[in-house]
Amino acid sequence: MKIDEHKLLIVDGACGTNIQGMDLPPSVWGDKEGCNEYLNLSAPEAVVALHGSFIDAGAMIIETNTFGATRIVLAEYGLESRVTEINAAAVAHARAAIGSRPDRYVAGSIGPGTKLPSLGHISYEAMHAAYTEQILALAEAGADLLIVETSQDILQTRIAVIACLEAFEHLGRVLPIMASLTFERTGTMLVGTDIAAAVASLEPFPLFSLGLNCATGPADMVSKMRFLARHWPGRISCIPNQGLPEIVDGKTTYPLAPEAYARLMKEFVLQYGVSIVGGCCGTTPEHTRRLVRELEGVVPPERAVALAQEESEE
Repeated sequence: MKIDEHKLLIVDGACGTNIQGMDLPPSVWGDKEGCNEYLNLSAPEAVVALHGSFIDAGAMIIETNTFGATRIVLAEYGLESRVTEINAAAVAHARAAIGSRPDRYVAGSIGPGTKLPSLGHISYEAMHAAYTEQILALAEAGADLLIVETSQDILQTRIAVIACLEAFEHLGRVLPIMASLTFERTGTMLVGTDIAAAVASLEPFPLFSLGLNCATGPADMVSKMRFLARHWPGRISCIPNQGLPEIVDGKTTYPLAPEAYARLMKEFVLQYGVSIVGGCCGTTPEHTRRLVRELEGVVPPERAVALAQEESEE
């Protein structure tokens, strides 16, 4: 399925925080509590319903419930032998939620895992092999595109993208790749990479888009969106949390209301030419519904991009 390269695209909300709010019975978790990806096998109807709630709200791209579905993470739950099964089921659930609706896409979610190669937690070879296994499972199950997201280590990002490109050679077909980085409030990725270095590191790859997700609310992403608008030649994505998490009555909550979120995202589209928008932690179907309404008829403007220019973030 070919994705319109110029159309404004709206991504759904995060699986994790919405699953936490579903109050699923202990029986669906068994001894795998905390492994959201296990629900693809134990509670398929819940996963389909979650995806369906975002489709009904107007989301165009549904991310699979596979954020931690590499053998690196699944091994923590004794599920490393079920990587292909879990990823294939997740794609099927997202596809079932979309049904026959036109211009709706399944994005295979590829998370950062729990080990950072730049800090020596895992070797290049081991991480590459784990990503290749997941990528092949997602692609062969019918994902329309892949999103390497919540990347905290630019080396991890590069390993995942390289694994995607090599997997495509094996498959004999190419899927769009979205790369989505996470920046701390300090202004850098967890391992210290700033936005300029991240852009320079990823510029050689044929990415469908580059952007940010998770970590903070949209207000903390302004300077980085501005930098990407000036220096990234392709599509830009912005998929923030609904603000920084807060503990209220013993529960994790996200303070940004749907109306405020939608207004901020519209500004990113109009000011910086962001053409893929959505939400990460704390994003409910109501956030998506409001975003869709706010962006009706909005077209991202053309951007003037200065490539390979050494300019530090403002």
